Amino acid sequence: MADNTQKDPKNWVSGDDPMTGAQESYLKTLAEQAHESPPEDELTKAEASELIDKMRQKAGLED
Repeated sequence: MADNTQKDPKNWVSGDDPMTGAQESYLKTLAEQAHESPPEDELTKAEASELIDKMRQKAGLED
């Protein structure tokens, strides 16, 4: 059976909406942990989700 509990952020209905405050805050925290600069551009929800995944990997955090 296919696992449809996780959808690619590019396919989200609200993926083009601006990122949420929670996403922005978490990205700032992850950027500090990964010794990176937080994003300066306004991101969409989908872009923020993808960046969170990348930053989690750089920071050494697991899913």
